[in-house]
Amino acid sequence: MTVQEIMKKMVLYSKENIHDINHFIKVYGYAKMIGECEHLASKEQKILEIAAILHDIACPLCREKYGNTDGKRQEEEGIPLVYDFLKETGIEPETVDRVAYLVGHHHTLTDIDGLDYQILIEADYLVNVEENGYSEENIRNMLKNIFKTETGRMLLEAIYLP
Repeated sequence: MTVQEIMKKMVLYSKENIHDINHFIKVYGYAKMIGECEHLASKEQKILEIAAILHDIACPLCREKYGNTDGKRQEEEGIPLVYDFLKETGIEPETVDRVAYLVGHHHTLTDIDGLDYQILIEADYLVNVEENGYSEENIRNMLKNIFKTETGRMLLEAIYLP
């Protein structure tokens, strides 16, 4: 299954939730751009792109089950959903494992263990700044302490910092 087919499947999975669909498409766009600009290997780029599409796969379940989309619950609930979503897609098991790991850690800002993970954090944050109206202080803190890629840092500064 291609990344584009996964995106189509995720749109259908999102059941007309325009916010969720727009969110993962924007995160995907930033992740794809940052990954390409940072010269990820093609396999790592594919993992990143799939993880960006699926990173919030648990949001509908969390809304129904808990009444909110708390990040830690998204991480916990997302892992089995990724395995279920990607079964019978022909995607290599090690790729599915890494995607599930990234989805299960996309709100965890410590022990970032790969460039794919780093970029997913940065791409999601770039979208969340707009959607959640984060303060300039929050943005500057993330720039100083979390953002590591040259491309992610450039985007954060160019878009959100005067």
